[in-house]
Amino acid sequence: MLTSYKRLFAVPGGWRFSFAGFILRMPISMLYLAIVLFVVSETDSYALAGALSMFASVVLAVATPLWSRAADQFGQNRVLSITAPIHLIFLGLFVYLVKSDAPTWSWFLCAMIFEAFVIGSGQMVRRRWIHAIGEDRKLIDTAYSFEALVDEVIFTSGPVIATLVASYFFPAAAIFAAMGFLAVGAIIFLLQGKTQPPAHPREPGEDHSLLIRDKFVRAFFIPLMMTGAFFSSTGLVIVGYSDKFGIREYSGFFIAIWSLSSGISAFVSGSIHWKLSEGRRFIISLFALTALTIPILLAAFLFEGNLMVMAFVLFMNGLAIAPLLTAGFAVAERSVSEKRKTEVLAWAIAALNLGGAIPTALTGYIIDNYGPSVAFIVPLGCMAIAVLSLLPYLKVWRAKVARI
Repeated sequence: MLTSYKRLFAVPGGWRFSFAGFILRMPISMLYLAIVLFVVSETDSYALAGALSMFASVVLAVATPLWSRAADQFGQNRVLSITAPIHLIFLGLFVYLVKSDAPTWSWFLCAMIFEAFVIGSGQMVRRRWIHAIGEDRKLIDTAYSFEALVDEVIFTSGPVIATLVASYFFPAAAIFAAMGFLAVGAIIFLLQGKTQPPAHPREPGEDHSLLIRDKFVRAFFIPLMMTGAFFSSTGLVIVGYSDKFGIREYSGFFIAIWSLSSGISAFVSGSIHWKLSEGRRFIISLFALTALTIPILLAAFLFEGNLMVMAFVLFMNGLAIAPLLTAGFAVAERSVSEKRKTEVLAWAIAALNLGGAIPTALTGYIIDNYGPSVAFIVPLGCMAIAVLSLLPYLKVWRAKVARI
């Protein structure tokens, strides 16, 4: 089982840029929860916190593919050295504005700016693996699974760190901790210049239109977007559910349990020599995640207040997450030329981020007015829409699925 991973870490410079990427993307798992905890502590409103995170996620979803497109053209390090400092400055300003009771519109303006200067570290790391490995598809699949495992380690530890720091120090401390990870990770990542993929400047006569205009990119973008909606709504409801029973500080542990199971499935998935194509695995995993979301809603209603049952159904649900994301990234990457791989991976991640913005305000409203148990219907609805979104693109999937 470990042979594939031994081969992966024999790739020159692989573990170095992967470790740098790990530090650099720790804030991904911390900032959402940190901002929710911070804003709720200052305003006592889940609806406002949800609206703010929704707005920030929309900006992030638009910005990251554009910065990744720039990274393909000008180089990852050049773009990261511009975006990271601006992101950190305005994230700090956001904390100041909220604490100083500045007008709410200024919070949204600041959030728009700090999210507009984010180049996704996840797609940069995956792009480096593709460049470093070459044509070995089995090893690239292992790299995707390993990075999915790293993501789950991040999403297991990040929420715990955020909640513990916010609880034992002060709510804004979780945001400062995320800023620290980002600053350190950016510096280490910038030092890995030897493994940076070559830049591909625009050439006359090439198609420079945004990849989202491609029909197949839209075919996987929409289900990934609704999967992102599932992630964000589930995370917000878990915070509200924990708060209802007086253990808000433990919400990060429930999210960590959820992520831990996905990490286990990522590790196993990376060691399997799959006979199914990435396209078939993506569709099967989408159905599996939808089916495993039903027990979460049932647990909330039939076993309300039984936190052990909730932890168990979240663990079972998480087992379907990593295989879905791993197959989704592989499908995206194989659908474009070498010159646009960072951009297409960014669109896949942007779909998750944009989806994260869709249900948060609605979820916050339901939590505030009807309770968190009722709000668990939102994640299930998101996954149902994700499955249904395959229907308009059935011809596209049939044409691609045998080859991807």
